[in-house]
Amino acid sequence: MNTRRTTLLGALLATVMTFGTAQAASFRWANDGDVGAMDPDTRQETVQLSFLSNIYEPMARRDKDLKVEPALAVKWEQTSPTVWRFHLRPDVKWQDGSPFTADDVVFSFQRIMAKSSNMRAPMSMVKETRKVDDLTVDFETLHPDPIFLQEQTNFLIMSKAWCEAHHATEPVVIGGTDDNYAVHNAMGTGPYKLVSREPDRQTVVEKNPGWWDKIPGNADRVQFDVIGSAATRVAALLSGEEDMIYSVPPQDMKRIGVAPDLKLIEHPELRTIYLGLDVWRDELITSDVKGKNPLKDLRVRQAFSLAIDEPVIAQKVMLGLAHPSFLMYGPGINGYDAKIDVRPKADVAKAKQLLTEAGYANGFQLGMDCPNDRYVSDEQICTAIVSMLARIGVKVDLTAQTKAKFFAKIQGPKFDTDFFLIGWTPATYDAHNPLYSLLATYGGGRGEVNYGRYSNPAFDDMVGQIGLETDQEKRDALIDQASEIVQHDVPVIPLHQQVIVWAAKKNIEVEQPADNYFPYRFIQVK
Repeated sequence: MNTRRTTLLGALLATVMTFGTAQAASFRWANDGDVGAMDPDTRQETVQLSFLSNIYEPMARRDKDLKVEPALAVKWEQTSPTVWRFHLRPDVKWQDGSPFTADDVVFSFQRIMAKSSNMRAPMSMVKETRKVDDLTVDFETLHPDPIFLQEQTNFLIMSKAWCEAHHATEPVVIGGTDDNYAVHNAMGTGPYKLVSREPDRQTVVEKNPGWWDKIPGNADRVQFDVIGSAATRVAALLSGEEDMIYSVPPQDMKRIGVAPDLKLIEHPELRTIYLGLDVWRDELITSDVKGKNPLKDLRVRQAFSLAIDEPVIAQKVMLGLAHPSFLMYGPGINGYDAKIDVRPKADVAKAKQLLTEAGYANGFQLGMDCPNDRYVSDEQICTAIVSMLARIGVKVDLTAQTKAKFFAKIQGPKFDTDFFLIGWTPATYDAHNPLYSLLATYGGGRGEVNYGRYSNPAFDDMVGQIGLETDQEKRDALIDQASEIVQHDVPVIPLHQQVIVWAAKKNIEVEQPADNYFPYRFIQVK
């Protein structure tokens, strides 16, 4: 054998291969918390749905500007006021090579409506899903739904055959005792496919060569690292170990901003950060008040609201990266009205007076649940609130933990919490979504994330009307009226809409939509 010739041939082949794949790139990024599960039907949580939307797809998706565009459906129309017909994209393949059909859509709807699913709310207006033929499916709603199409954008479709083969035809409650194959594995139709999964450490996806659409970016491999420590996460970016981090601690923005090879990426977010209160139990789980629930007293809830100085939180904790709010939805959401987004000024003296009138002149004690790896400065916000409530004699025992433990604790059916901090991005970009999902009386799809179990029949009736009204002016008036009921009853205390801050190397281009999703298909590594 001619060794020299073989070596030269090998080098030539290597050069050709390198040249042929010069545009392909690997991308590595870090966040402080992990995706809860690979199953898209287990939780309405942005990080999870954002990640999984790179693997699974809906019938209609959102583009860079959050406008609805065709995805697994090429077109749709209404055949009656309550029937939507979707024409599915032909020749779409699942990542295992099997064909995508209407059977998968009907199955996915049935799966999402299971009691163990936390994704029922967006589809709760659907009465029935019917297969017309292999590439056509009808959705019949209970009544005319003015935002039905927007509700489809988080309806991620799963393979009927794959779920059946792996005994995963129903989702499981994350944090419960059950488990299934879909929690740890994924197989969709989307632009990326799951390669490896190490919970709370690292998850890797690679480009799906059989995707029906074109990937405009050049990231063939994306590695998602979980780095809980803010200091370690920032150090990994500064050292070049990570290409991007999401999110950036406000106190580190200046340091990153002056680094010659790094850049900050900022955009106002649609998410509202708020406090939830248990107004349902007759006795709180963690309070030293026995035999009754002080949070059921409107005066106590009003006192909490007046004791919390949100402008101070926005400036001192969030370092200006927040828009204080007194609504459960903010600018950019359909139905938002700045005229009623008026937060009462903090008033410690008035708060103490209200507590005294309610019979708690010396205050009382209760627990508070808070994630420490989900929202910008979440634990620091909770710590500030503990101090603010202490000024009116309310002693708060704070439990701050990872979002996996936090959500497993507070969500239904246990609702193991008295007082908590959480955030919500309206999936439909419409005010009906938070009113219906967070505040309507818990039951079925309605009130799915109503962890404080607030219930007001007049409010429920108004939310029902909002879901039916097609006249925009009348609908906006109903939204205002429903929101004013919430502001009066104080079952929740809105805090702010945060600003999304990512940081990346200067050779990285990404899309940062206002819903805080991270679509991998747009990543460009230069």
